[in-house]
Amino acid sequence: MQLHLGPLLFFWPRAQVEDFYQAALATPCRRLYLGETVCPKRRELKTADWLDLARELSAAGKEVVLSTLALIQAPAELLTIKKLCEQGELQIEANDLGAVQLAHEHRLPFVGGPALNVYNLDTLRLLLDKGMTTWVPPVELSRAWLWDIHRAAEAAGLRARFQLEVFGYGYLPLAYSARCFTARAENRPKDECELVCINYPSGRRANTQEGQPVFNLNGIQTQSGYCYNLINEVPGMNGWVDAVRISAHSRDCLEWIGRFAEQAGQPRPYRLASRFCNGYWNQLPGMEWLPSPAGMEVE
Repeated sequence: MQLHLGPLLFFWPRAQVEDFYQAALATPCRRLYLGETVCPKRRELKTADWLDLARELSAAGKEVVLSTLALIQAPAELLTIKKLCEQGELQIEANDLGAVQLAHEHRLPFVGGPALNVYNLDTLRLLLDKGMTTWVPPVELSRAWLWDIHRAAEAAGLRARFQLEVFGYGYLPLAYSARCFTARAENRPKDECELVCINYPSGRRANTQEGQPVFNLNGIQTQSGYCYNLINEVPGMNGWVDAVRISAHSRDCLEWIGRFAEQAGQPRPYRLASRFCNGYWNQLPGMEWLPSPAGMEVE
């Protein structure tokens, strides 16, 4: 089973981004996703900078994929995706059907990102015919749902045409809005936000009245309030899930890459703190945590 490092969902200064990816070179992640998927106003790294970084990481031995926006609202944003498709060297991760169409027009293989609404075999077949090589399912799909699609794809002779990559660690990207929650929390209009989300490198927590973290707000993106963690599910993925995605929200995620790699090779249960969730995988409400009864405790 492969480990992939998903695109950085938060807004970090350029030097911090570059330092993070240099550190990621030392991890067992085979594939790195680069690019802005949340807000086009985040331009610490411009398109040319992402391409330069992608070529540098690729030359260092990593497989690199260029991720695209999940919510396209202007022609200029489609033009940026077109430029990513025209480079012709690297796959893109399509998080919008506009990106799917552009990749198909340029005969560029692509990853179907978790923002695409793919819930059945017919939609999966359509994307495969457009050039999809890896499918990252929507994060709310359970193990049982994915297993059914996996078996249906096998029966239809489609399973060998794509990698199945499961979101395994990080704050779950749940929804996108034309409004910016971070700017609103600062009493700023979206058009005059002054990029205040750079002050919240791991998002802003939204708690219930009882103090339970229910959401993590990241610009226009709403995330899960708890960090998703499927490390104890890795042994059950062997043989049918091809890759697990680790989503970054701090440098700490690089340590989790090592733990997931160990789990794929020599499984052992982890007794994790309650600050994690794994509900969706287990057909429970997403923010719930189904603990392992025993194992090594990790905070």
